[in-house]
Amino acid sequence: MQTQRRRKDARRLLGALASAAALVAGPLVVPALAHEGDSDRVYATREGLVGKTTANGRTITERDHFVALPSRSVLSADGTGTYSVRVCAPTTGRCAYAPVWDVGPWNTRDDYWSADRQGWPGLPRGVPQAEAAHQDGYHGGKDQFGRTVTNPAGIDLADGTFWDGLGLRANAWVDVTYLWTVPGPTGVVRTGGDPLTVRSGPTTASPPVGLAGEGTQVVVECTVRGQWVRGHLGTTNLWNRIGPGHYVSDAYLRTGTGDPVAPAC
Repeated sequence: MQTQRRRKDARRLLGALASAAALVAGPLVVPALAHEGDSDRVYATREGLVGKTTANGRTITERDHFVALPSRSVLSADGTGTYSVRVCAPTTGRCAYAPVWDVGPWNTRDDYWSADRQGWPGLPRGVPQAEAAHQDGYHGGKDQFGRTVTNPAGIDLADGTFWDGLGLRANAWVDVTYLWTVPGPTGVVRTGGDPLTVRSGPTTASPPVGLAGEGTQVVVECTVRGQWVRGHLGTTNLWNRIGPGHYVSDAYLRTGTGDPVAPAC
């Protein structure tokens, strides 16, 4: 189908660019991630709906920080982050860590991130049904409810995730990592309410690179000693790297212990 062909063409183009770069500057070296998990580039829309109720019973607040995925199989209870994601916006260079607290935007049984997807098994892993419907006319261009799909969205972002976490001002393509698929020790963001600033280094002076919402369950790649911080969970100089160049103080991350849960960075 056209969606698959476009993605293959993009991969070929990236490969050609890498080969050209290697001829000029030598072999292209891509560092391995500390932990690998499933991730996809999908189209994101802003959910809004302040004052309405999510699929897990939460009343949406202004600048709320969560996401919606189109399957109830990964819906976390309000205040928890058993299922959480990292969303990165190539256009802004920022990333947001957020729990899955709602279902949508178009479908409710489209677990497109699963290799053995239950909904729409005729589609390849990583392609939301809405994307295929909108771009290729799949299922007559309609979602599971028979509505005409007017955009290819595979994820909905609450206002705080959209505006504050990612710095977006319009719907956009984003890179989503499904953190429950990433191996390694985990911690839960606990600030007492507000999202936690994610920084590029283990100090509060390091530039911010995004936000992590209250209740988000993140993977700790490695740990480092940095600036002393007094936070919601105590005072410590322990910092956790939760993504590539993404650090949060252990004073805001509940890991079940005050000791490092991962090796030194």
